[in-house]
Amino acid sequence: MLKNNLSFNLPVLITKQNKRFVAYTPALDVSTSGKSVKEAKKRFVELANIFLEEIFEAKTGNDVLSELGWKKVQKKWNPPEIISSQSIGLRMPVFA
Repeated sequence: MLKNNLSFNLPVLITKQNKRFVAYTPALDVSTSGKSVKEAKKRFVELANIFLEEIFEAKTGNDVLSELGWKKVQKKWNPPEIISSQSIGLRMPVFA
């Protein structure tokens, strides 16, 4: 269990894949899914809490968050900021 409460906002992308909604954050590089957007968000919060608990209990939190681009400022961790989110068109040859 985490000794101190961490509080921050994580950027979360929600996509629809077939009949499931997938919630993903590049800030932790984790994802989960649900049958609805609401369920995907709920499961995402549970997953993020478990992920953070486990890396801090294993005493690898500083290393893991640093590798994911987080910055520690005055004993507070700040997730990486998404500067832009957009679709970019790609063209590539098709190999059949």
